[in-house]
Amino acid sequence: MVGALFLLGLYAILILYGSMVALSCRNQFGRLAAFGITMSMFLYVFINVAMISGLIPVVGIPLPLVSYGGTAMMTFLIGYGLLLSISIHRGLRISRTGINV
Repeated sequence: MVGALFLLGLYAILILYGSMVALSCRNQFGRLAAFGITMSMFLYVFINVAMISGLIPVVGIPLPLVSYGGTAMMTFLIGYGLLLSISIHRGLRISRTGINV
């Protein structure tokens, strides 16, 4: 029980970090991409936990970073890498004429 709550806490930290990156991003594309990636992470975790709890039917979505799932793991890690890149470049402004620093 303690381990499951600890794991859910770690997922909550990842999701909160993604939300904070999205809110602190200065350009619209980075904000929308960060929110989309964070929502994808949230849905992976929520659907898996809801399946295990019996709230929804089993559909076969693995729990990220824990369950075995090659493609799901790859998309989760690529998404998290994009989120880290957005975090690094969140102060960058993009205008119609070019990139303003």
